[in-house]
Amino acid sequence: MKLLANKVAAVTGGATGIGRSICLAMAEQGADIAILYVAVIPQEVVEETIRAIEEKGVRAKAYVCDVSNFAETENVMKEVIRDMGTIDILVNNAGITRDNLMVRMSEADFDAVINVNLKGMFNTMHALYRHMMKKGGRIINIASVSGMMGNPGQANYSAAKAGVIGLTKTIAKELATRNVTVNAIAPGFIATQMTEVLSDAAKDAALTGIPMKKMGRPEDIANAAVFLASDMASYITGEVLRVDGGMCM
Repeated sequence: MKLLANKVAAVTGGATGIGRSICLAMAEQGADIAILYVAVIPQEVVEETIRAIEEKGVRAKAYVCDVSNFAETENVMKEVIRDMGTIDILVNNAGITRDNLMVRMSEADFDAVINVNLKGMFNTMHALYRHMMKKGGRIINIASVSGMMGNPGQANYSAAKAGVIGLTKTIAKELATRNVTVNAIAPGFIATQMTEVLSDAAKDAALTGIPMKKMGRPEDIANAAVFLASDMASYITGEVLRVDGGMCM
């Protein structure tokens, strides 16, 4: 029996990067997948992700959704439930960066990151709160070690991800008696398109702070998400699971 058989997972930022890996890993374990993505993602990229999911023998459908928009997020979640029948698992993965030292950071860049990375999670959880209260479920929020230890040049990102951790713990307490678990995953230095643009010197500098001396893979985050979404983690809630090679010990 597959770990997520007969479940429906909605994954924000699910078309590329870590989100795509989460979609594929959950599909491998039997979950039908609703991909939420922003309109700037090329349609051929979205379609390729859908094909890869469907090849695993499950349903997949994609929805354009700006998670920073409260009303749009509410409407898209209703559409997903109409199309897929339910949502059992919510993975809040959508995120952006606008890095700069605070002295050079614009208000617009600060607000943009907070609105997507933190408010976006409020919006998706708010949209599904009553739905999950009635039937139970799993919520998995992608945080970051930056939200636990800070990172120069990422005042907006670190503040948002620290907020995600507080939000996760609070909603975990609110929904604990409703058979809904709410947990966060805090990735460390993960090899994605975002890290590919870094110079070799920047990568080497980052690796010096990682005891395992290597970057993680998107699949490492995906495997953690599958575990937290499964019945194996049914008595775990309000936790922050670091997947960082020991970076934040």
